[in-house]
Amino acid sequence: MVFHTDAAQAIGKIPFGAAELDLVTVAGHKMYAPKGIGALCVRPGVPLEPLVYGGGQEHGLRAGTENVALAVALGTAAALAAEELASGGHERLRALRDHLHHRLATALPGRVHLNGPETARLPNTLNVSIDGIAGHELLGATSAIAASTGSACHSGHHQPSPVLTAMGLPACRGLGALRLSLGRWTTTEQIHQAAHHIISAAS
Repeated sequence: MVFHTDAAQAIGKIPFGAAELDLVTVAGHKMYAPKGIGALCVRPGVPLEPLVYGGGQEHGLRAGTENVALAVALGTAAALAAEELASGGHERLRALRDHLHHRLATALPGRVHLNGPETARLPNTLNVSIDGIAGHELLGATSAIAASTGSACHSGHHQPSPVLTAMGLPACRGLGALRLSLGRWTTTEQIHQAAHHIISAAS
């Protein structure tokens, strides 16, 4: 049996080793490479069946020619992400994320609920539901922050996240979900500003 791991959200965010995994998908834009480039890491010996048969320059796995510029950009982004991880950048993001969560929970006592586990999660994202207001309503009440109520592929639909629903959360909690993402250059001041605008919109 061959096992595929979609590591698009993890690569560049947390230490990750793919040596013992069969197939690992990497999405470039998730670690600051241009959109339109990705990679599939294949463990030696794992057979692949091409979707589109191609020439020998692609080892028979695909047709056409690779976009060299985007491939170089992906490699550069991966190297920079590795340097950031080595310097503890993910720990800095985790501290900022937890600080944002604390600010929201303190200002809105009893209303802020973490969607997901306390510890086993990515350091750069905070998914919370705030009682009394739907996620899209909160974002509509302020234009000062850029956030989402779910994944980009489901944008525009005001329905509970299927992931949160599968986790057993009620519809009201799913509709109230707000996903806040931090980036490599996020500052403490920006965390304070985001907390202020979210609290004001939810009050």
